[in-house]
Amino acid sequence: MASALTAMAMITSQQHVPTTRNLHLSTAAIACSFLSAQKHQYFVKFQLFNTNLNPSPSLCTKAAQATVNEIQRDRELLNVQSNVIDILEERGLIESITHEDLRSASSNPRTKPIKVYCGFDPTAESLHLGNLLGIIVLSWFQKCGHVPVALVGGATARIGDPSGKSSERPVLDEETISRNSGGIRMILEQILGQVNDTHDGNLAFRHSSAIAINNYDWWKEFKLLDFLRDVGKHARVGTMIAKESVKKRLQSEEGMSFTEFSYQLLQGYDFLHLFKNEGVSVQIGGSDQWGNITAGTELIRKVLQQEGAYGLTFPLLLRSDGTKFGKSEDGAIWLSASMLSPYKFYQHFIGIPDADVIVFLKKLTFLSLEEISELEEGMRKPGYIPNSVQRKLAEEVTCFVHGEEGLKEALRATEALAPGSKTHLDWKTIDAIANEVPSFLLSYNEVLNSSLVELSVKAGLLPTKAAVKRLIRQGGLCMNNQRVESEGKIIEADDIVENKMLLLSAGKKNKLVVRIA
Repeated sequence: MASALTAMAMITSQQHVPTTRNLHLSTAAIACSFLSAQKHQYFVKFQLFNTNLNPSPSLCTKAAQATVNEIQRDRELLNVQSNVIDILEERGLIESITHEDLRSASSNPRTKPIKVYCGFDPTAESLHLGNLLGIIVLSWFQKCGHVPVALVGGATARIGDPSGKSSERPVLDEETISRNSGGIRMILEQILGQVNDTHDGNLAFRHSSAIAINNYDWWKEFKLLDFLRDVGKHARVGTMIAKESVKKRLQSEEGMSFTEFSYQLLQGYDFLHLFKNEGVSVQIGGSDQWGNITAGTELIRKVLQQEGAYGLTFPLLLRSDGTKFGKSEDGAIWLSASMLSPYKFYQHFIGIPDADVIVFLKKLTFLSLEEISELEEGMRKPGYIPNSVQRKLAEEVTCFVHGEEGLKEALRATEALAPGSKTHLDWKTIDAIANEVPSFLLSYNEVLNSSLVELSVKAGLLPTKAAVKRLIRQGGLCMNNQRVESEGKIIEADDIVENKMLLLSAGKKNKLVVRIA
């Protein structure tokens, strides 16, 4: 590909002393959560071209070059103890692999780290929880020293993947696809670009850099006749029809358009292009992507007459009752903070049943299996505090997706909204919960020097002044989590949090935000 691929390389002042001590598969991964303290780190950007893991000195500092070399050296010193395939199997993150050779290809430290990609079509401005498993599997490869490649499907989004769909996707215009691609790329770079060291005693893992690519970069120049000649002639209609995603649609009342039918060839060619031009040898995806992935491995074998292309699928994230986890009553659980607040994202994991929480810890976090086993054992002990493990899960996943600041925001909002909370509030905390509780907009002059009793009725917290006064006498009315003692309370400037808002509470659960215009 002509354009440069941006990557991140980390330089750290900490000493790395690899060892083979206590390298049980689950502990070899170590892979602690992104809550782990990070010390003495800074980042250097460099450009990475084609398949070369060693950038040109003209494109990066010598320090960045040294980091890339250390990634390879650390893997060799670890002596193949962190086989990512074994780790994924242990955690229930493998449904199928195309060939057992992938296991040896993933573990041999004397070869270059493999490049593995997962595709994300920009059908919305944000990824959702259903996409998170793909990011997590990429992260596991990254933690074991391999190179994750996130493919944004700017081209394939114009077609629409029929896998798992009962009807054809709506056609998206150019502007929407461009906007969606930008939003998704930002999320992927935010999560996968967090290059960290993971430590456990004397053992240290250096994580490799992530690469983000858009397949529109090569499809926009691809002519139809060239595609039919170079790709189409290698496809067999019988094999394409036999794909499970195609069979289901052909048997449906709506059927399948030729556009959708061709999707598997486009995805197959993506793999061929990345294999040939970028050195990517592994494609991963959900179990519904098996047909599209094998279309790529077959195309590589036929067109390039080469072996060494592998596919891996992971199972869908299901609850113990067999239903898919990833959507709420309000719709998709988005990964973008602008579409779903970190607080609300966090809350989706708090309500997970005990029967599911351990499985989700294995699949959605990087906690060691030993720690997860300890948490599971603790759930069976007397005195276990309900939802403690769910809170651990929520913290780990929220921090992975939204970073430490997003987690702090979620925790502050959770505490502020807890029944009877006495949490000190700032405007950011109130703003974070404003979408989760009723709100009322007033001007500053309408609020300043007004009666709290009258304001509570005007904003809709309680229906009458008598009800407000009665609640104050009972000690049940709070403003900014502070109990109101007087029925004659007047709103002062210091009561308005940073001149922006108030939080009123009637009892433990009935809360309302007064926004100041």
